Amino acid sequence: MITGSSVRKSAHPIDRQFLDRWSPRAMSGEPLSREELLSLFEAARWAPSSGNQQPWRMLFARRDTPEWATFFGLLAGGNQAWCERAAALVVFVSRTLNSYTGRTSVTHSYDTGAAWGYFALQGYLNGYVVHGMEGFDYERARRALGIPEEFRVEAMAAVGRAAPSDVLSVQLQTRETPSDRRVLEQTVCEGAWALPG
Repeated sequence: MITGSSVRKSAHPIDRQFLDRWSPRAMSGEPLSREELLSLFEAARWAPSSGNQQPWRMLFARRDTPEWATFFGLLAGGNQAWCERAAALVVFVSRTLNSYTGRTSVTHSYDTGAAWGYFALQGYLNGYVVHGMEGFDYERARRALGIPEEFRVEAMAAVGRAAPSDVLSVQLQTRETPSDRRVLEQTVCEGAWALPG
């Protein structure tokens, strides 16, 4: 698997793991055990937690289990094409209500995103491919997985063991490289808004 730091360069000093982690699609189709997956969920558990509310919830299915077909069926066709070789699919969900006040939580998605980041980074550190995606049917996920109304379906992820890119279609092989990021000056400013759209 290509390392991100072989393609990406940081403008300021950061730990190399942030450059090396990226989102490949090429997976071997080999299974991951429940214990191997729980390591990633354990990392997510320790994300910053909005006053310890921990609004994130994660539902998953491993390939070759009865749940797999339900999760796989939620994916858009383009994602099914490469996710068929994933070892697991995960749906990330956030609780929209503040557990202390019962009112709407402003940061439920923000905090669940932090948990996703920890999950993805731990997956990379464990040597797995972890690829997040929005290409799936959110409403069908809610219905098929019995997600209560006070929770928001946020995203899905595919997890698996890395494989050579030639397991992918020719079209996807051309995209199988770490992407760059825009320069900080287009994302960050000190003081009032002075950024491009």
